[in-house]
Amino acid sequence: MWRDLLPLGRDRESGGYRRYAWTPADTDCREWFKAQAETRGLTYELDRNGNQWAWLGDPTAGDAVVTGSHLDSVPDGGAFDGPLGVVSSFAALDELRSRGAKPGRPLAVVNFGDEEGARFGLACVGSRLAAGQLTLDKARELRDADGVTLPQAMERAGYDPEAIGADPERLARIGAFVELHVEQGRALDLSGDRVGIASAIWPHGRWRFDFHGEANHAGTTRIDDRRDPMLTYANTVLAARKKARLAGALATFGKISVEPNGVNAIPSLVRGWLDSRAADQDTLDLVIAEIEKAAVERGERDGVDVRITRESFTPVVEFEHALRDELGRILGGNVPVLGTGAGHDAGILSGTVPTAMLFVRNPTGVSHSPAETADEDDCLAGVTALADVLEGLACR
Repeated sequence: MWRDLLPLGRDRESGGYRRYAWTPADTDCREWFKAQAETRGLTYELDRNGNQWAWLGDPTAGDAVVTGSHLDSVPDGGAFDGPLGVVSSFAALDELRSRGAKPGRPLAVVNFGDEEGARFGLACVGSRLAAGQLTLDKARELRDADGVTLPQAMERAGYDPEAIGADPERLARIGAFVELHVEQGRALDLSGDRVGIASAIWPHGRWRFDFHGEANHAGTTRIDDRRDPMLTYANTVLAARKKARLAGALATFGKISVEPNGVNAIPSLVRGWLDSRAADQDTLDLVIAEIEKAAVERGERDGVDVRITRESFTPVVEFEHALRDELGRILGGNVPVLGTGAGHDAGILSGTVPTAMLFVRNPTGVSHSPAETADEDDCLAGVTALADVLEGLACR
């Protein structure tokens, strides 16, 4: 499975993946998922929001145990973030069959669409739509960098966008959702454990900072006469790093656009996107407030107008303690429990469905990069752990 999936959507120059929602690379990944389901004789379904399902047992019976993750990527992302969870889910079903396990509850593998939000700027679109956390009006307004709307992209990929929306009947059939994911950090590497259990997802969000200045000639405009938004933006980046470090939080400006974007032109507009996360809501609120204050104050000094828009936000997610504790019992009680600053479909579903997560050791801690990796023995340990969990939950 890994060998067949590995080349799909991979950029030859960077070595990273560009599996953006509703693009040819995404279509290739979807075809791979469907083929894996059919090869195993599983019942394949494509839901109203473009999420893919592969069922072992009756999809309508209810109280199902579901596992899976996503196959899309960030720009030049790594091979493991998302795909490891999907591949491991199919492998775990294979393991259950080899054990002769007889599930008393339906089992399913799911591939949630557009989890990374790389194309339309909003993470977890497929699961948000299903859970009713993304309204139809908001979904229809989502656009990519070329101005293509989400419905247009779906239609071009051969899917009917008129069908999208909340899917409470489908989610009501799920008794538990367990997502396996490569760890996006080094906690397991430092502890020497191959597999961990998630405790919670930090609150996190994305904010757009628009710095409006005045375009002018770079070679003729005196320094004192400039209203340079790039200067305000640069100061805000430094402020974000300082405020986050002092608070024990995270803040990253990872995307920027500039107008008119000329080498010899002072920009008229610099637009930067901030990603910020913290262990608790109060800390995150404090960090964002201080970054916004620093941006506005610097803008006043530079003659730059600063406008800030929160584009997305996910509050802290505490995974259901009973299910989390059950995973610990099944896996022997010595598996470490750790929090994460990364968002996941499991976090979106947690308000509707009992959810839990397993992490597989990442020896470098690198994620969202071609350097992202996990050792094969650790991946196989993750498959075994997931199979044990599925057997413990579905074969009681």
